[in-house]
Amino acid sequence: MNIPWLTVLGLLPLAGALLLVALPRTAARAAGLAVSLLALVLGGWVVAQHLAGAPLAEQVPWIPQIGAYWALGPTDGLSLTMVALTLVLTPVVLLASWRDEDRRGGASEGVRDAAAVRQREQVLVGAGGPERPETVGAGAGGGATATAPEQPRRWSARAFFALVLALEGFALLAFLTTDVLLFFLLFDAILLPMYFLIGAFGGPNRRRAASRFLIFALGGGLIMLASVIGLYVVSARAGEPSFLVADLAALGIDGEVGRWLFVGFFIAFAVKAPMVPVHTWLPDAAEESTPAGAVLLVGILDKLGTFGMIRFCLGLFPEASLWATPVVLVLALVSILYGALAAIGSKDLMRLVAFTSISHFGFIVLGIFAWTSQSMSGSILYMLNHGLSTAALFLVVGYLVKRRGSRSIEAFGGVQKVAPVTAGLLLFAGLSTLALPGLSSFVSEFLVLAGTFSRYPAVAAVATLGIVLAALYILIMYQRTMTGPVTDDVRDHVRSDLDGRERLTLAPLVVLIVVLGFFPAPVLDAVAPVVGATLEQAGVTDPAPSVEQEAN
Repeated sequence: MNIPWLTVLGLLPLAGALLLVALPRTAARAAGLAVSLLALVLGGWVVAQHLAGAPLAEQVPWIPQIGAYWALGPTDGLSLTMVALTLVLTPVVLLASWRDEDRRGGASEGVRDAAAVRQREQVLVGAGGPERPETVGAGAGGGATATAPEQPRRWSARAFFALVLALEGFALLAFLTTDVLLFFLLFDAILLPMYFLIGAFGGPNRRRAASRFLIFALGGGLIMLASVIGLYVVSARAGEPSFLVADLAALGIDGEVGRWLFVGFFIAFAVKAPMVPVHTWLPDAAEESTPAGAVLLVGILDKLGTFGMIRFCLGLFPEASLWATPVVLVLALVSILYGALAAIGSKDLMRLVAFTSISHFGFIVLGIFAWTSQSMSGSILYMLNHGLSTAALFLVVGYLVKRRGSRSIEAFGGVQKVAPVTAGLLLFAGLSTLALPGLSSFVSEFLVLAGTFSRYPAVAAVATLGIVLAALYILIMYQRTMTGPVTDDVRDHVRSDLDGRERLTLAPLVVLIVVLGFFPAPVLDAVAPVVGATLEQAGVTDPAPSVEQEAN
């Protein structure tokens, strides 16, 4: 019996999300975690099949009139790296949210309550006292109605876990599909669970942040839709319409048409990545998300942007990608430096981590468009490592925020004296983020810079400043929050260190970060064929090393 294992892998979390809706509330957590672990086991088997030389592939006509297929695979190193990241982070996120109360929303609860109190006080003061709490007087003829603080929503573990599983399922299918139209539909479908994870479970400004996220993402998706339609027209004129990546790549779409189609895809992926100047939605979305939601947003969903650049921009439009390389390299440098500087100036812990991600995505895009095997391999490894290190950083910050009831850096001080394990894990995650040698991010960042230097030495030299700035924003944040005397607020609120469940949540991330720091070869070997094929299709080879000849 020929079982479509890739389809089963993608649909399993979606079926689990539907199952959770029908289950009693008390069973939702256990069922959700069980589904995510079952998907992890199945995903591990799929990876093992690929490593054994038997990559899986499925292709069934979906809408034959327009050449659309339900096409998943054949699996390769790029897709399986992203699949593995998704499968690892999902149970980590669910376990991290295990004890969030069925009333207001986990790690953001204290932040929302404090914000609501401050907003309420401002309304009362502006209204002249508690007698008129709803209006600010403006004369006898009426007054301006004060905006009441957004009330916290009831936090439902069943709904939260179902949304997480739905996002996992859409992401797995998006990373596995080789049909452009199917990818586009999944690219937009994944926005729905993320929108509700932000808008229903986030902080006091969650609705504004969720709407901003959706507007940017849908705008980019609409631009990409125009290019998807353009691909249909091009393939139909060539003989037979098809949305299969292999068929479209064989057409050799060059010239002005290829460049316009490339721009449509690139803009959508740049929004998702995110890159400057279409990055402004991310800090608000990450700040207002729960820490678990921020992990899914930055660790999984945003990777669709850089994944799409390799799979579709470089894969379908190599000539246009080479044409756009100078502009993309400038945007990548701006993202690296801007994200790092904004992180240094940030006073909000969640916002700081979001800005660090903008800087890191700049490195990833830089490696992709440097057009060397070292830099592109480093970028794919960087996507994996960034997901792990940023997940660890967001979760530790979330545990701190939950205890202190504030995201402000100024609200902390001397935490390492009352919560040494928390401080140690925050330092570990921060050092991984700044690419300390021995941790996984160092290998990927080194490959990106070394590969870029071999073709664009000036660009690599400027990008290196991002490493210096990374050390600043991590170490300054750690110094201000963890060291020094214990403040009264910290002593009153941070009364416990990480418990067993919280340590267990972070343990797989710590292990993977260390293991990949010393032994990244399996991932690099897996992605090497994808990198080689992409460069070969573009007709690009690695720069030959130049050695100056000594004068006789």
